[in-house]
Amino acid sequence: MSEQTARMSFISRMTVKSEKEAEFIRLAKALTEKVHAHEPDTLIYQFYRLREPHRFAVVESFTSEQAEHEHQNTEHFKALAPGLVDCLDGPYVREYLDPLEP
Repeated sequence: MSEQTARMSFISRMTVKSEKEAEFIRLAKALTEKVHAHEPDTLIYQFYRLREPHRFAVVESFTSEQAEHEHQNTEHFKALAPGLVDCLDGPYVREYLDPLEP
């Protein structure tokens, strides 16, 4: 696979404002449902609650860098992502995941 078509995977960790947790969970569930229904090139898209208070993560994996770009340009992402970001207490941290073997 070329770099342009190689699978792209990452985990993003974030802290959510305590008073915004319910809204964050509602939006995360709504976005996850839309991604699973409408984005066949999204292989994994799953939010998790971490074991520290108000901490969450999302694991995302796409068939390619282009698929991740397309995900960010869907109507559902554009509609729901700003609300998710508004719930955050500080920036999120994204860590890219590479396979053990090329």
